[in-house]
Amino acid sequence: MFQLHQVYTLFLLAIPVACVAWTVTHEEIFREPREYCIQCSKEKKTLMARKFFYVFTCEYCFSHYVTVLMLVMTGFHLYLDDWRGYVIAGFSMVWMANIYMSLYNMIRIDLKKEKTLIKKEEQAMKEEETES
Repeated sequence: MFQLHQVYTLFLLAIPVACVAWTVTHEEIFREPREYCIQCSKEKKTLMARKFFYVFTCEYCFSHYVTVLMLVMTGFHLYLDDWRGYVIAGFSMVWMANIYMSLYNMIRIDLKKEKTLIKKEEQAMKEEETES
């Protein structure tokens, strides 16, 4: 049955799911394969091929597959001890991972905005110094 440690485990297991999904779909290290997947998701002739390649460009979509892998690796289930517990755990983990990714994205946007403002201020200070 449902236990509090299952909630803790859900929060914990969603972290690597979010990390892998975000890294594959956004970070520079996977840029070339991602660009190839973007191109294929637009140009392939069959719907199945386009959707297959699209999965690698969308963090939400990709997080479902990473979650399935995580559930297979850990055997984690939530609330029920049978197959239904795996389904509940799967959708819960995807939801938590996407909350983590959304928070991470908001933090990155704030940091980027702050860096841009600092650069503008530094540039204005340099211009004031050269005018003096």
